[in-house]
Amino acid sequence: MPIRDRDGSNIWQRRTSRQQWLSWFGWLLLVSLFIFCWRLMNENTLWMFVQDAPRQVIDITDRMTPPRWSYMERLWKPLWDTLNIATLGTLLGITMAVPVAFLAARNTTPSDRYVRPVAILVIVSSRSINSLIWALLLVSILGPGLLAGIIAIALRSIGFIGKLLYEAIEEIDHSQVEAVLATGASGSQVLDYAIVPQIMPAFAGISVFRWDINIRESTVLGLVGAGGIGLELSHSLNTLAWPQVSLIFIVILGTVVVSEWISARVRHAII
Repeated sequence: MPIRDRDGSNIWQRRTSRQQWLSWFGWLLLVSLFIFCWRLMNENTLWMFVQDAPRQVIDITDRMTPPRWSYMERLWKPLWDTLNIATLGTLLGITMAVPVAFLAARNTTPSDRYVRPVAILVIVSSRSINSLIWALLLVSILGPGLLAGIIAIALRSIGFIGKLLYEAIEEIDHSQVEAVLATGASGSQVLDYAIVPQIMPAFAGISVFRWDINIRESTVLGLVGAGGIGLELSHSLNTLAWPQVSLIFIVILGTVVVSEWISARVRHAII
């Protein structure tokens, strides 16, 4: 292990017996975990299917080409629905995430002991459940359709936006807050003139970035009945219409690329 000399050069010293044992014990745990995971994977894997996978890939690829371009006229509305799910879900998520973020930040929460833990719990709960699981639950409650997809995207977005935003709130320059307080400003005025202006660039960047992520996630929500282009993908897969599947893949890829470009340009313009 190296230590620094006065001139900044490294002086190497032999590890102590305790450090050596801890190092060996750590490697032993890592190897044991790898062996356990490998055995678990082997128990649940049918290797005859794995060996046949290259032939299946070639066969499906051959069936998927060429794409059925005439099917494109039926994809415009599902694609528009997907964009609506992502956009409306993001807006709804922002509406719910902003107050949660202010309640979670140490310098803006009304109670560090009671309110902040609840806000943190909301953020963690939102981030721990995937949007596909939210959609599956909401479809069983609200029925299939766009509403379930929008709410699923919103619930998933709360944790992402809330976490990044409350961290940005905690990292603001407190000298500006003190300067506004010195003028005798009220709490709402401090929020308007000292805190919000500092976090607006971060807030805009976080929101656009989350919208870009939601575009990708909303493309698969139709697999569980939440509407959008994923619903057409599910129908095409169920009927083994592989040329339609390849076209849907191309449309999804193009949509994600365009949304990524828009997101990058907007973030660059704001930040």
